Amino acid sequence: MPKPTPCLWFNHDAEAAARFYCSIFEDGEMLHPKEPKPEGGHSPVMVRWRMNGQDVLGLNGGPKFPQNESFSFFIEVQDQEELDHYWNALLADGGQESMCGWLKDRYGVSWQVIPKQLGGLVGNENPVIAKAATEAMFKMRKIIIADLEAAAANAQ
Repeated sequence: MPKPTPCLWFNHDAEAAARFYCSIFEDGEMLHPKEPKPEGGHSPVMVRWRMNGQDVLGLNGGPKFPQNESFSFFIEVQDQEELDHYWNALLADGGQESMCGWLKDRYGVSWQVIPKQLGGLVGNENPVIAKAATEAMFKMRKIIIADLEAAAANAQ
């Protein structure tokens, strides 16, 4: 059975983006090309890499279709330390923060870096807790788990 694989369209820097992502994820691996292009060498049209078990393709297709928020990678993290790692690494060297745990990396790819606790807080069966957690989240760029939990606790 075929496995769906996302394909990201880049202007010309798919290989650099792939190597950047592989450096962030513990099991990041370049699948093709294995070796970086030589200085002044030709960039491949297609690159393939793996991050946390997810295969991804990158296509150097030119400037016609830039990245936008209609596609994002969603990373559900276990704790604040893990959240901070991915948040800071993805923002490095030109990324941009957005709201509610969203960011764009230096290649324009959107990411959601979300703690596993978020769903249980903003989707809490107690509407007072859910509202308090949601309002706290709406004020955040990077999600701060302790602040979400404090908002929920104060709402009770």
